[in-house]
Amino acid sequence: MASPAGILVVAAQRELRRALFDTFERDGHFVVHSARDATHAGILLEGRPPLALIVIVFDGDGREGMSGIEVLRGVPACVGAPILAVLDDGAVLRPNVLPAGIADWLYASQIEHELLSRWQRVHRMAARVDGAGEVSVQGQGDYRFAFDEVDAEWLIVDPARGRLVDYSPAVARHSGLGDHELRGRPIKELLAFAEATAEQVIAESSRQWHVGCRRSARGADSGEVSARAVHHAGRDAVALMFRSDRASARAEVALGLLVRMFGSGSGDEGIAEAARLLFEDMSLDYVAVWAARPDEGGAPVQLVQYWRGDEQLWPGPHLQSSLRLVLSGQAMLHQADAARLAPMDPLLAQLGLAGFAGWPLQDERRTVLGALLVGTRQPLPSLDIVQPVLRCAASRFAHALELRHTREQGRAEGLLDALTGLPNRLLFNDRLDTVIREANRTGECFALLFVDLDRFKTINDTLGHAVGDQVLLTTTQRLRGTVRASDTVARYAGDEFVVILRHIVKNEDVLRIAEKIVQVMGAPLRIDDGTELQVTASIGVSFFPDDAPDADTLLKHADEAMYAAKSLGRNNYQIFEGSAEQSTQQNLALKSGLRHAEHKGELRVFYQPQVDAVTEDIVGMEALVRWEHPELGFIGPGFFIPLAEETGLIVSIGEWVLRAACRHAQEWERRFGLGLRLGVNLSAVQLMQPNLLEVVASALEESGLEPALLEMEITESISIKAAPNLVENLQGLHRLGVRIAIDDFGTGAASLDYLRKLPADRIKIDQSFVRNIGVDPDDEAIVRATIEMAHRLKRGVVAEGVETEQHMEFLRANHCDELQGYLFCRPLPQPAFEKLLLERQRLLAGVSDTAA
Repeated sequence: MASPAGILVVAAQRELRRALFDTFERDGHFVVHSARDATHAGILLEGRPPLALIVIVFDGDGREGMSGIEVLRGVPACVGAPILAVLDDGAVLRPNVLPAGIADWLYASQIEHELLSRWQRVHRMAARVDGAGEVSVQGQGDYRFAFDEVDAEWLIVDPARGRLVDYSPAVARHSGLGDHELRGRPIKELLAFAEATAEQVIAESSRQWHVGCRRSARGADSGEVSARAVHHAGRDAVALMFRSDRASARAEVALGLLVRMFGSGSGDEGIAEAARLLFEDMSLDYVAVWAARPDEGGAPVQLVQYWRGDEQLWPGPHLQSSLRLVLSGQAMLHQADAARLAPMDPLLAQLGLAGFAGWPLQDERRTVLGALLVGTRQPLPSLDIVQPVLRCAASRFAHALELRHTREQGRAEGLLDALTGLPNRLLFNDRLDTVIREANRTGECFALLFVDLDRFKTINDTLGHAVGDQVLLTTTQRLRGTVRASDTVARYAGDEFVVILRHIVKNEDVLRIAEKIVQVMGAPLRIDDGTELQVTASIGVSFFPDDAPDADTLLKHADEAMYAAKSLGRNNYQIFEGSAEQSTQQNLALKSGLRHAEHKGELRVFYQPQVDAVTEDIVGMEALVRWEHPELGFIGPGFFIPLAEETGLIVSIGEWVLRAACRHAQEWERRFGLGLRLGVNLSAVQLMQPNLLEVVASALEESGLEPALLEMEITESISIKAAPNLVENLQGLHRLGVRIAIDDFGTGAASLDYLRKLPADRIKIDQSFVRNIGVDPDDEAIVRATIEMAHRLKRGVVAEGVETEQHMEFLRANHCDELQGYLFCRPLPQPAFEKLLLERQRLLAGVSDTAA
């Protein structure tokens, strides 16, 4: 390159055009033409000699860059010139989908250190083509495209010299090192191993993983290294793969970080500890958590701040425009261009951040409770990891702020227990009345647990009240850690606690939680002087409406069951059991009423929407039957469906539900044209009916509903052996064009057998696992494995019982297809569901009009 060579730079952003122009011009061997787009370039190059290189910037989804290449190929000066692509750090476009004909590429953040070396390499390859008539650029490019797709760190080493000859962009991004600190350096300066030398690892090239660390601008990053022999640029070489232990680099490590963050306790100390974990494990340079005070109208309060740098005179919150924007409810994410915000925000100008993100901390009503701000001097790592981690972290901080606000408000109003911060008896009674009123309106079932510590008086009398208080605080933490955010835990009196478990479908779910509380409470408790105590609990369980229709009787029955647990040796749970005579009379009365419910018009079909996990738009609905008893009000299916199965009434009730639901679904399809899938449950008794196919075909024909819009749901607990014609009936439904879903998946004993043998299109993860997301790592692992297994077998996945933002974010992160639960909508009667669809149509029409 002794003589000047013509180079064209095409970039829409003036800052990038300037950076590219300055880098080439500093070398002094180039004539540089700078254009804002391909059309502008065509004007500049008219009558010019052929170019030696075209540099084009791809931003956004890359469409403008791709169309620009087509235009430039028609410009005489550009014909035959190699193209070097520069990816804007915020581009959605991935390098592996760049168009054919790109000689090489780099990220915008690498311009200063790598642009000239990339150009030299392209120039050498072009010369090799001229001299030998063959192209070897693509072979080299394959490395970089393949590895960048997974954001891998790879280092290509010359084994004879032990020096680095090439590396992936991820190495520069994650380490913060420049090209002059990487290329040509001895590999021993960049990688160190715990139980081997760099020479041994390179010589073996066995693809085994070795514990080691990689040098970075921060010092060193720990992780693992694997070596393999490769052919690079026509020579034998060794590719070293580095896998960092930092949460920002590996998804499995990030998941471990979130588990520790959510287990970091409550209160301001828990917020500080969670923020510290985020700061350290994500290798951030700045973290701040702010609490808003919307009710008081005051300035936000900073709860915690970490900064990896010198002491600062921090600008006030009213001057930080980014903070104000996030507190208004808007999320911010700048992977590498945070510097452009510096003129508007003195904090960013002062800290010199390249990567910056801000997340509003919102409760389930979308009220902004505070803000999470994070930043790095280098660009933020892979957004595939950073973005979901920050979303989950924001959810964790939002929950802590909501609890903090509730405690402050409760203490001010005398509704929270002074020691534990739990609702006291007064607030609990009010909540229980509210839950009962809501349950009467919706047909919801719930459970009440009365928890009493065993021999607590002895602890107070022998070890003192201070130790007793420690026991009560530990009990509070253990109870909270066992239930969901939507459940209620209260201190009823002394050593008595009460728990309301909402949205119960099966009584077995409650018993599973009661058993877990017994086990958690039985774990040794260490007090301040190092002594270990064994404190157990006795638990009584009563169900609404099965055991009582009012609060006082429900509490009384739970209390009686608790004393039954104590009489059986303590450290166990018992369910309330009324007298045999009373239960028999009640069952006879309900069975009699159920026989006439259909003819008297007491049955109702409710619908709960199923939403797309990404767009949150309605894609389906499940039909749920409710019984509106003339005296008892709504009776939940968890109570009367077993009675219907016992009496055989389930066949006629199931057929009535199917016909009614198909009529409603067809009417909604006619009016709205949404193609909503309708899910209808089939019981074991129905599945054994010889005329099942005729009943389903008749319901479809009468209603006019397309068979593909109907999905029959069967519970996983139905045994293939117990229902010998199960597979044949399901295959027959498939032939009709009807879809099949396996309901309550994960609770039966034959999950794999079901997925393998049955013609199922979709599985529905049981809510007992979903409700424990954020509570039980084992259940989270089950949910992840179920989704992955179903997808491998080409089945769709619906998660039931989604009640919190945390549930939704976890399921989204693990690629669940659809969601169903109270977070989006409770089951609605037909008129209310129709109103929901009308509201959706109105909102979309409004958005369309605004866009137009």
